Amino acid sequence: MTARKPAASPIAVLAANGAWNIFNFRRPLIEALRAAGWNVVALAPDDGFADEIRSLGAEFVPIAIDSSGTSPVRDGRLLLDYWRTLGKLRPHVFLGFTAKPNIYGSLAAGWLGIRTINNISGLGTAFMRRGPLNWLVSHLYRIALRRSARIFFQNPHDLQLFVGSGLARADQAELIPGSGIDLDRFEPAERAPADGKPFRFLFVGRLLRDKGLVEYAEAARSLRLRWPHVECAILGFAGSDNRTAVPIEEVERWQAEGHVTYQGDTDDVRPFLAECDCVVLPSYREGLPRSLLEAAAMARPMVATDVPGCREVVRDGDNGFLCEARSATALAKAMEAMLELEPQDRETMGLRARAMVEKEYDQALVVSAYMEALK
Repeated sequence: MTARKPAASPIAVLAANGAWNIFNFRRPLIEALRAAGWNVVALAPDDGFADEIRSLGAEFVPIAIDSSGTSPVRDGRLLLDYWRTLGKLRPHVFLGFTAKPNIYGSLAAGWLGIRTINNISGLGTAFMRRGPLNWLVSHLYRIALRRSARIFFQNPHDLQLFVGSGLARADQAELIPGSGIDLDRFEPAERAPADGKPFRFLFVGRLLRDKGLVEYAEAARSLRLRWPHVECAILGFAGSDNRTAVPIEEVERWQAEGHVTYQGDTDDVRPFLAECDCVVLPSYREGLPRSLLEAAAMARPMVATDVPGCREVVRDGDNGFLCEARSATALAKAMEAMLELEPQDRETMGLRARAMVEKEYDQALVVSAYMEALK
């Protein structure tokens, strides 16, 4: 009798717009897939995190993506690259994250008959303004997601928008709690109140106008007229190719004028969160903001705009304050309301934020949703 060859392990391809994104946000999923016997391939631009991905037991295959570009030639080349690469790998499932992998990767996977699961983590600039770009991106999503087995959304507004606009079917759509938070890694941290440090607000995010960075600087300018000892810090990556990027020179000018403190960028936000009293995100729109979830996990009260994504994390008057988007005046008023609270009331807000994350945003919930979808 001829011995039967053992079945090859199934292959899962995870595709995003950067290796950093996959390593930082999809690590628990990679670990769970590896533990379940899957071979994992990360497909993304090599931004210096390829070795970190390999350290998780996954293979890394580089692919070039012009994340914010709108060139039909470059996007056509990307679609062809996905088709060629997936044709060689022949994975059992394609897991798409971020816009262009979700669109062009899913199109290629569909043509090759590869099962596809998407994660719509945010809609970006194209969905904030009506016009030709909005129409084009919506049309591409409608075609690309047609064959998807499951489409995960990170807030109910995005889910309703896609289903209501016919970009996705109701039987495909499912709501998940973002990318989840490692509750052991992000733990509550006390900031000593009696060491002479000023009250510190902290903005965490890329230096983009769509993140509300300009309104934050304007709010800081007016706030410090009445609260001169308050510090408004900024932590985030400069030099993004996003169309709404704020030049680093502008941020440096704000700092020279004494309104904000720029702290650069980092691969580990925990020390910076531990040294702040409140996290601020005046974004125009989010999927489910990681910066707010990490702040909540570390028991920090928050100020954010009343927009999709932010309002899912910040519960007005409970664990923080919400304010009108695109208004520096409204933002300054919300930040001042946080300053006027008694220290014990801010501490209670932070503890409520931590309890919310423990109940609703544990990364185990996200991993469970994926493993269920893969059955």
